[in-house]
Amino acid sequence: MGERRRDSAEFKAKVPLDAIRAERTVNELAGLYQVHPSQIAEWKRRILERVAELFAKDRQKLQKSDEDLKAQLCEQVGQLKVELDSLKEKSGLLA
Repeated sequence: MGERRRDSAEFKAKVPLDAIRAERTVNELAGLYQVHPSQIAEWKRRILERVAELFAKDRQKLQKSDEDLKAQLCEQVGQLKVELDSLKEKSGLLA
């Protein structure tokens, strides 16, 4: 028996993306890439199942960065308010 073939992640992405494009049949791609048609179908299924996660993660990242920015701005506003109150007190504007 031969040694088991290990395909790179790039290869595992390229082959099913070619299948999704549908420019060639799965059997043509199987011959071209020397991969069993059922393996191509499996990789394609996995990509299609997880594609929505890419956009969900992008949205989560944007929400987190918005929350981080809001927290930073609130902290800066608080610091500036303390500094303003201190300056007002020193200048005699606060009674």
